[in-house]
Amino acid sequence: MAARMADLPAHDRPRERLDRLGPEALSEQELVALVLGSGRRGESALRIAGELLAEFGGVSGLAAARPEELRRHSGVGDARAAALVAAFRLGRISAHPSDEAVVLRRAEDAAAIAVRELAGLRQERVIVIVCDAGNRVRRIVRIAEGAIDRSPFPVREILNAVLRHDGKAFAVAHNHPGDNCTPSASDSTATEELRHAAAAVHLRLLDHLVVGADCWRSVTGCPRRPD
Repeated sequence: MAARMADLPAHDRPRERLDRLGPEALSEQELVALVLGSGRRGESALRIAGELLAEFGGVSGLAAARPEELRRHSGVGDARAAALVAAFRLGRISAHPSDEAVVLRRAEDAAAIAVRELAGLRQERVIVIVCDAGNRVRRIVRIAEGAIDRSPFPVREILNAVLRHDGKAFAVAHNHPGDNCTPSASDSTATEELRHAAAAVHLRLLDHLVVGADCWRSVTGCPRRPD
């Protein structure tokens, strides 16, 4: 039976070590355990944290896990799954505290945001980068997730998101799981449909990007790899 964190000597408990030495002194397993807060009956949060890291292939895999995947693990549940997802999201936000000063002048500007949001995901996702009349970023909105290549491109939802956030221009991006950033024929068709639909409601489509595991490409441009 694994010891509870409360049963460890006070100086060995993750929370006390964090207070005394700072978060840099803690292992990844200890940090995840602190987010979980407590374990399951008879087993510690440290034990569950170690299982999660092993199951998802480390911190990066755990950070990309969806709530429903986390909930399937014994001892995780709705509240702890939500806490983990929120903690990793806060980490990404803190690494990039604000995109509001970013102006989309070229494909690389939009790609810096798209790669951060989409690279490495195991499921397809569409995001829209909402901009003002000067192409300054106002908001990043997740539009759809799932088998996007087998369903209609969400043109209406994209335009509604831009209008809802008072946008005047926008870029859209989606990912191809795996190391494949080559736009498909349907990607090109969807781009033209989106461009015409945007013009009809006086919006400007700035770009449509496809993101792979370690590359990206503008649907109408050249392949690029992130710096």
